[in-house]
Amino acid sequence: MLHSHIVIDAADVTLALGTGPARVDILRKVDLKVAKGESVALLGPSGSGKSSLMAVLSGLERASGGAIRVAGADFTALNEDGLARARRGRIGIVLQAFHLLPTMTALENVAVPLELAGEPDAFRIAAAELEAVGLGHRLTHYPAQLSGGEQQRVAIARATAPRPELIFADEPTGNLDTVTGAAVLDLLFDRQRDTGATLLVITHDASLAARCGRVIEMGDGRIVRDSGK
Repeated sequence: MLHSHIVIDAADVTLALGTGPARVDILRKVDLKVAKGESVALLGPSGSGKSSLMAVLSGLERASGGAIRVAGADFTALNEDGLARARRGRIGIVLQAFHLLPTMTALENVAVPLELAGEPDAFRIAAAELEAVGLGHRLTHYPAQLSGGEQQRVAIARATAPRPELIFADEPTGNLDTVTGAAVLDLLFDRQRDTGATLLVITHDASLAARCGRVIEMGDGRIVRDSGK
């Protein structure tokens, strides 16, 4: 790979649950390098290890073994609190189930995480980000008053507002119909392009994966094919 700025550098990464006879290997010696600005799909069926790989690369889970550097931080050396701090500002995450706080408006759902991170202009930034995803007219609406597609747009705004180097999207269209899902994907790629972030999309849908610049197929906890190599 002819990129000088590597934002994900993972070597020999393993993830196992349990010990002894009860041990289950979920990730098996995964090696992966991702450069700044790439759009990468992690493709594979349920149980292939793609969501688990996202979890260790995003710092939501600690790997059992191997070395992981993400956006300059050594994830291998950090405990759970350290990983949480390392994620802040570096990594934005969009999940299938939206995960918006039901008692907060769209504006608050985007602004409050920024505020907690110490951003003095949190509400102004949040309003601008919601405007960018086409929701400038829905700032004061609560999640229950928004459609599924609108909720996912709020989730994208929340992920991109801190300008993270990396955005992880785990089955981002899984709860949406085909047309809405396609529009949300367009938006996700637009926001990636506009912010210069690196994007990793976790999916079992080959047509979605094909929209990314690079497709990595997983099977049985391993990378079985990488179109970038």
